[in-house]
Amino acid sequence: MILYGPPGSGKDTITAELTLLCPEFMLFQRLKAGPGRTTGYRLTTAEHIEELSRAGELLYRNARYNAEYAIDRHGVAALVDDGRIPVLHMGQVAGASAVAEFPLHWARVLLWCSLEVTEKRSVGRGDKDVEARLKVWHETREDLLAHADEPWTLAIRTDHLSPAESAQAISDVLESRATAERRNIRELIG
Repeated sequence: MILYGPPGSGKDTITAELTLLCPEFMLFQRLKAGPGRTTGYRLTTAEHIEELSRAGELLYRNARYNAEYAIDRHGVAALVDDGRIPVLHMGQVAGASAVAEFPLHWARVLLWCSLEVTEKRSVGRGDKDVEARLKVWHETREDLLAHADEPWTLAIRTDHLSPAESAQAISDVLESRATAERRNIRELIG
């Protein structure tokens, strides 16, 4: 399961709801080197991420919020081998595409909310970097527009559906093994 969306679009909240629906859903903890939030990550060093990259062990890596992040093949495979359904949080279309190359049936879910909702949610959860998250919201919007032909299994406006409704829709789409298709991105993101 790939959950793509800007900050505040509900990736963490919907993942928690998915886990309530089915305990096999498990947040994939990305590797992280750098400052900021530590919850939900496997902390490492930039040197270790570089070593894994040179060895061809990374599906995707990126830098944001003054930190470096990576999705490693071994981490995804370990969840699958344990009978889990990995839930990956993505903020770049290129990352969603790169990860989808890993040999699984991936449901690619686009989560979206307005800038105002992102700001409200960010302030509400006590983020210390609200302005940076708003900047990333704009970057995510531009990323989507630049990749408007990218296929998505499901697109959800999280400012229109509750987290429980969103999780149920995602679970249904995964169970049906729906395929990704092109969506009207301009209509979705306004």
